[in-house]
Amino acid sequence: MSLLDSLFQSLLSPMVLAFLLGIIATLIKSDLKFPPELYSALTIYLLFAIGLKGGAKLVGLSFSDIWLPMTVAILISLAIPLWCFAILKKWGKFDGVNSAALAAHYGSVSAVTFAEAVAFLDLMKITSEPFMPAMLTVMEVPAILVAILLVGRSAVVSGGGSWGKVLHELISGKGVVLLLGGMAIGLLSGTKGYTQVAPLFDTPFRGVLTLFLLEIGLITGRTLSDVGKAGKFLVGFALIMPLLHGIMGAFLGHAIGLSIGGTTLLATLTASASYIAAPAAVRVALPQASPALYFTASLALTFPFNVVIGIPTYYALATWLHAG
Repeated sequence: MSLLDSLFQSLLSPMVLAFLLGIIATLIKSDLKFPPELYSALTIYLLFAIGLKGGAKLVGLSFSDIWLPMTVAILISLAIPLWCFAILKKWGKFDGVNSAALAAHYGSVSAVTFAEAVAFLDLMKITSEPFMPAMLTVMEVPAILVAILLVGRSAVVSGGGSWGKVLHELISGKGVVLLLGGMAIGLLSGTKGYTQVAPLFDTPFRGVLTLFLLEIGLITGRTLSDVGKAGKFLVGFALIMPLLHGIMGAFLGHAIGLSIGGTTLLATLTASASYIAAPAAVRVALPQASPALYFTASLALTFPFNVVIGIPTYYALATWLHAG
């Protein structure tokens, strides 16, 4: 499938259209808004559903099936913050703390971007490897720790944090708890167990994701005013780095033998930027870092880019790689 065809399919999906509607609603100053409790409930549902379904799919897999993809996923999440930190500090002229905070966001991953990529593949009737949700889980934490290590222990302590608090925030954060907990439940209960709850966690998934992306569109619309304040370098970084990371992820996915769907998802994970796990950890570890910088970059720029342009681009690249 060509890139234009992929973009067309993506733009006409209910999820992307709902996201764009949220942005438009904010720009025209609509009174549309979600209660905070509903936003939290939708987040919990999506994270738990991803983990639960992923755990059920792991049943019957052996270590030999997953060790190489998992190793590659961890290495990616360890490597990305290294060059992001260097680029932001040397050429972006950001201080060490803000460079580390941004590197943590771009080294970690976005579960919602992953969910949108899964929904996109479902619309295209493309399957992927059953262990892909597990790759999402293992890629969430390492990059955050690497980024914090880059700025140094002294910055964490001087900011009023501690490594114990940071690790607790990462391990106890709702993203890790719901993904890991859901996977454990899905793995232990198996396919038979998952079938019992599939009417709630499978069929409605895309509908819930559509509602969630409508809310994310509203949030993105409210943060667009900060884009101009972010500076040209950060805007370029937030749009170019995801594309470069996604291309790298696609080539790596193809090299280790992933399917078209698996390659697309690995590219999406590699290109995504966290806005759930990373902000929570950075808030504890590096309170001196500016939330306006990392939220504007990850949520107002990178997330829309990946949802509208990135995912269909990674899919087209994965298709081309496998055709070649």
